[in-house]
Amino acid sequence: MNSPTPKRKLSILVHFLGWVMLCVVLLILSPLSMRMGEIDLPQQFWWKQIFLISLLITIFYTNSEALVPRFLLKGKNYQYLLVILGGAFLFYGLIVYFEDFTDFAQKMHELFNPGKPFVAKKRWIPGDVFQMLLYGISIGLSTSVALVSKWQKDEAFRAELERQRIDAELSYLKAQINPHFFFNTLNNIYSLTNLDKSKAQEALLTLSRMMRYVLYENQKNETVLSKEVKFMEDYIELMKMRLSPQVRLHVSLEEPKDDLVIAPMLFLPFLENCFKHGVSTQKDCDIHIRMELMGNTVFFETKNHIFPLPTESPEAKENGIGLVNTKRRLSLLYPEKHRLKAGKNENSEEYLVNLTINLA
Repeated sequence: MNSPTPKRKLSILVHFLGWVMLCVVLLILSPLSMRMGEIDLPQQFWWKQIFLISLLITIFYTNSEALVPRFLLKGKNYQYLLVILGGAFLFYGLIVYFEDFTDFAQKMHELFNPGKPFVAKKRWIPGDVFQMLLYGISIGLSTSVALVSKWQKDEAFRAELERQRIDAELSYLKAQINPHFFFNTLNNIYSLTNLDKSKAQEALLTLSRMMRYVLYENQKNETVLSKEVKFMEDYIELMKMRLSPQVRLHVSLEEPKDDLVIAPMLFLPFLENCFKHGVSTQKDCDIHIRMELMGNTVFFETKNHIFPLPTESPEAKENGIGLVNTKRRLSLLYPEKHRLKAGKNENSEEYLVNLTINLA
């Protein structure tokens, strides 16, 4: 049997304290019991108060656990109202029957009107009004509790559905990133095999290390930032092997000092974009890649020239899948905690990326 959750324990405690307070009011702080030092209250009074409390507890939980779910939450408002009115008559009848059965009215008449004859069936109107008021309060509170509980369950259910939807979408986005990354990397190594076999072998070794990261770390929701930085460095080293002398690479990646965690392969599409669009074999060009840390905040920036890809190139047909996916992942993983500016510089033929993520 599962133990109650902290919320369930808190709910039980609140209910318990509520009934204790009602008992205190009806048994100790009631107008009659406050005069215990002046009046010797009959035993019937205490039995009547205990019977009243028992009835109120029964009414409270019958309404919240049975009547509200069966009628009110199913839109049967009129049926629910009739049941509540019927319950009011039944409640009043039980109180009257109990008082007659215990000679409560006669005992109270003798207590407050000594020497005067008792008239049978004479009701104590103020007491009746107070008891019916308690019935109304019990119905109102139990209905409110049941409706709030239903609202909380619905909210929790919607939140769980939203979490599952986000997890499914993130898994889909990550699955798209993997083939996108390997497709580009294998193309680069294939081109190296025709130029320099030793470099191709070195590239395969680097790629195998990167594959381990992708296969193991990318299956997790988070990874240590230092591993992500190492992966970025391996990727950059792999790309450097095929760069022409016309490309000047400027890299500054600050090594994380703390065990900060981040979503894996989050920066890869921005790096791919630099080497895909910012490399030329004929013109001088610069690629800038920088990452700095300030506490729990990561500042990442790239800047590269824009050179059109050959129309027959497979990369030209991808239409920015990696960047689109990364923007979506950022919005899902770091809502209100990231700022991304990416686009072409209006004053030059350069593409700029400025990403800030708060990892706290």
